[in-house]
Amino acid sequence: MAITAASLPPPRVAREPFLDWLRILAFALLVPYHVGMYYVSWDFHIKSAQTVTALEPWMKLFNPWRMDLIFLVSGAATACMLRGRAADGTWLRERARRLLWPLLFGVLVIVPPQSYIEVVQRFGYADGWWRFWGLYLSHDKGFTQANGARLILPTWNHLWYLPYLFSYTLLLWAGLRWRPAALDAWAARCAPIGRGALLLALPIAWLWLTRLALRQRFPETHALVDDWLMHAQYLPMFLAGAVLARSPGAWAALSRWRRLALALGLLAWVGLLSPLNSMWPAGAVVRPLVYSVQQWSCIVAAVGFAHAHLSRDHPWRARLTEAVFPVYILHQTLILVLAHAMRPLAWPPAVEAPLLVALTFALAWLGFEAVSRVAWLRPAFGLKRLN
Repeated sequence: MAITAASLPPPRVAREPFLDWLRILAFALLVPYHVGMYYVSWDFHIKSAQTVTALEPWMKLFNPWRMDLIFLVSGAATACMLRGRAADGTWLRERARRLLWPLLFGVLVIVPPQSYIEVVQRFGYADGWWRFWGLYLSHDKGFTQANGARLILPTWNHLWYLPYLFSYTLLLWAGLRWRPAALDAWAARCAPIGRGALLLALPIAWLWLTRLALRQRFPETHALVDDWLMHAQYLPMFLAGAVLARSPGAWAALSRWRRLALALGLLAWVGLLSPLNSMWPAGAVVRPLVYSVQQWSCIVAAVGFAHAHLSRDHPWRARLTEAVFPVYILHQTLILVLAHAMRPLAWPPAVEAPLLVALTFALAWLGFEAVSRVAWLRPAFGLKRLN
């Protein structure tokens, strides 16, 4: 029998509190993760004089799935926003204001201090902030490393999530303009998947196959136009979140698998850390599979445990939910500015790193409190206009 909008059950009208808590925790994880990037051996905008490789296994616990979870929750939030509303031009203009204006403001005002500190540390730049800001805005191409890599100016750095989210939102909006009942229809068709092991197996298979097919040709760039591996993983996560939000019982189904998913995710993480993983037969095939098992299993575990334990509301939820976007916009600039200021002190990482995390959260919260009280600044940080 054909599925029609009339034959589908009415969607739920309430946004579930656990989604907000999950979003709060997922974005909060960015602060310690990006502080960790300052110390590990992987490339980052600036680096500590003291490398702490012992942090890398713990970074690898979260790295495969942290952004995928954010896109899944973002897709669910978008579906909740659209519930009871038409996907019309008015809605899209509202979303553009909430995503693109902060991106523009961020590129022009929030991100430049990151690039300035980077050229000071990497290139020994000594002509001062105001001179550099002029170079930044003029698309200067003079900062080139010994390996030929050129620092791109201006840049969006950590704000890359905003153009990706808007692009995926635009695709979903266009699909719903074409077929308004598409989300509910997809949810009905996907319902059987949530009742069995396919809930784990199918997403893992997709993540694995796309990684096998695209990783060598399209490494992660965050440049939007050429980031095909990441689009092949982030866009399905965004759409999956939107479909799950329209599927009665879907979150509970994920919750039922949470313990097995957690065990699989941890086993995969241990497998990837093992020195034997580089010796696996057909390692070029097996290692991406294990990576994908960790990736999706940890997402299922995170969603499942949040649904099981964070489904209650709290007076703090609304305020913390509002703070997520400004804190996200500010956090990486604060980390780099604080790390650069503390560098001459040469404190051991065991002291410096926790202090960086605490100061970043504290100053980002103060920034949110200040911005939320200034009507003209609120849109620049993704906050609703004051009535």
